[in-house]
Amino acid sequence: MNRIETSPLQRSRRVERVVRGVATSDGAGVRLTRVLTQDLQRRLDPFLMLDAFRNENPDDYIGGFPDHPHRGFETVTYMLAGCMRHRDSAGNEGLLGPGGAQWMTAGSGLVHSEMPEQQDGLMEGFQLWLNLPAADKLCAPSYRDIPSAQIPEFVTPDGVRVRVLAGASHGVAGAVQRPHTEPLYLDVHLPAGTAFAQAIPADFNAFAYVYRGRAAIGGSEVGDAQMAILANDGGDGVELAATGDTRLILVAGRPLKQPIAQWGPFVMNTTDEIHAAVADYRAGRFEAAAVRSLNRN
Repeated sequence: MNRIETSPLQRSRRVERVVRGVATSDGAGVRLTRVLTQDLQRRLDPFLMLDAFRNENPDDYIGGFPDHPHRGFETVTYMLAGCMRHRDSAGNEGLLGPGGAQWMTAGSGLVHSEMPEQQDGLMEGFQLWLNLPAADKLCAPSYRDIPSAQIPEFVTPDGVRVRVLAGASHGVAGAVQRPHTEPLYLDVHLPAGTAFAQAIPADFNAFAYVYRGRAAIGGSEVGDAQMAILANDGGDGVELAATGDTRLILVAGRPLKQPIAQWGPFVMNTTDEIHAAVADYRAGRFEAAAVRSLNRN
């Protein structure tokens, strides 16, 4: 693990709004918190959804997420605790374990499942939906498993530990780089009394979600299980500080500024494209497209 000197910002972004997610269930009864809801999609473009789950009771997660389709965007699953088995219609399969991530580009369409491989214990993590530009919404589906050991990390002189899932932080390139949206995805562990500054391009939308403790984000106090939407106010990044041990994810990306049409697991640009996605799924064309993609690879 690298030890990195960090640089101060000229001016931190402030917090525009603090959001507490909505308790819901998805899949076969998995209890979770929907933090980035559909009404925030335009404001946090290119991000479409963020779900956080933290369940000790197996009844709250054991049903998992049986076969379901996606088209038109990418899903990023990051596990903090527990194990999930992934299978999809392109023939991909993998086991996502603690500290690991899965980056799936649904593109033209995939049917996949995510099922727990544990009978008890803590299941905790996040799923983030990242939009694709119009020109790439029907690209060939793809999938990548990223074990914990393959996610770059560094520690500041103050002891702040940063895991770089996507983008780059203080010269450390993340596990994933994506064109167009250029997402930044950091998992930041702040010991008591420490601070951390992260540069973010002024035209990117950004948010932070605290999942342990409390943090001062851009000077505003944000508590456990709260999301801070960062203002687009000309600041060159964000400053984070913690009086007690705190963990949070910091996410940012370049907005696509394109129309968003969503119907459940399909995210396109127009209603006609949504109708076509539903028709293709019902006709089994998602599976056929995935098999063609697998054969090309």
